[in-house]
Amino acid sequence: MRDNLGFIASLRNRYGPLVEITLQPGTRTLIVQDPDLIRSMLTDLAPGLDKGRFFEKMGQLLGDSVVTAAGQEHVRKRRQLQPAFGRSEIARYVDIMRGETITAVDSWVPDRELDVREAMVKLSLDMLAKTVFGGSLDEATFRRLRADLSVVMNGVGARVMLPDWVEKLPLPFNRRFTAARDAVRATIDQAVTELQESGRDSGDMLSLLLRATDEETGRPLTGHQISSEILTLAVAGTETIASVLSWALYEIARDGEIREQVLDELDSVLGESPLSSEDLSRLPFLDRVIRETLRLHHTGWLVTRRTVTETRLGEWTVPAGTELAYCQHALHRDPAFFPDPLTFDPDRWLDDTQAAAFAPAYLPFGAGKHKCIGDRFALTELVTAVATIVRRVRFDVPQDMAVRPVARATVRPGTLLMTVRQRGGSAERRQG
Repeated sequence: MRDNLGFIASLRNRYGPLVEITLQPGTRTLIVQDPDLIRSMLTDLAPGLDKGRFFEKMGQLLGDSVVTAAGQEHVRKRRQLQPAFGRSEIARYVDIMRGETITAVDSWVPDRELDVREAMVKLSLDMLAKTVFGGSLDEATFRRLRADLSVVMNGVGARVMLPDWVEKLPLPFNRRFTAARDAVRATIDQAVTELQESGRDSGDMLSLLLRATDEETGRPLTGHQISSEILTLAVAGTETIASVLSWALYEIARDGEIREQVLDELDSVLGESPLSSEDLSRLPFLDRVIRETLRLHHTGWLVTRRTVTETRLGEWTVPAGTELAYCQHALHRDPAFFPDPLTFDPDRWLDDTQAAAFAPAYLPFGAGKHKCIGDRFALTELVTAVATIVRRVRFDVPQDMAVRPVARATVRPGTLLMTVRQRGGSAERRQG
């Protein structure tokens, strides 16, 4: 409880690649720490595993979705949703993401401290909501939905980690969560009905989801199914994106050389033009900054699976009903796989041979059939937001400030206050 991340990180050196701990009374949990075993768990053994408590609780709270489903159910749902996350569709979202980022930056007060993580939570939720619903909802409905999603997102993390009986207590916290979740579902159901009746294509992700069909029945997804997918996407994606954005801006702000390299690359590639989807693949240094942020500051705390039958994992036989978990945050900081692991060094990815050597232990979006369906969407958000922010403002970091990672439902930065400065001088003026 005092240092959960430090505890998990210490297990490999003290006990080896597979360690049993107690997280929930009466449940056996094995922490898997060897990259080969982790990849075996995520790929070879995946068809015979459930997703475990963390995802099971999310399914209970938000409804069945591609994130919470396992086995053939996951495969079926993934095929339904894949078109919404295709490369061509995500390219269309860049203008929306950039616009929301500019709106956020313009709301920050120059020469004042900004709670960067809270600002990034707001931005990531705005980007997601506008991408999913931008063409389907009027402004008042959109603002109400955005507020309800925020309540749901903040409430799920606590419920996943706390015992089941807590959510049954008649507390204001529980009532707010239930009311917000039901309101989101009602709003989505109404939007689905109106789009179906109008027959129009609103150009957002909701329209794409409406065109998805169940491969078993050939029928379109119901409003309830769509709202379950969107709720889970909001919870799974917003918090993680916000944390990675916060860490990336922090690392850029505290290292002047990295900051200048990012800006020089943006100047060279973009000139005075705004970032477009075609530019995303032409920013190799910014790509390495994002890649290194996902390594050093990964948000994965405990990713779970559960054995359905007796299962062989490496040299061990694991009984049915055993929780298997791995910690991406600890794996990405293991000195056995990453030299000088606590140093933020984008150039560690510069050499393709070295990057290939890191690959077995680098799992920013998981692996196998359950690899994050939104990985390309997330990377697009990250590059678009960081590029737009650093061209418009710079952050000052107090020299004595030490930002610690904190593990809740995900790993996020603790208090992260930085001062917003206007970009000044002709050499520094860059468009968003």
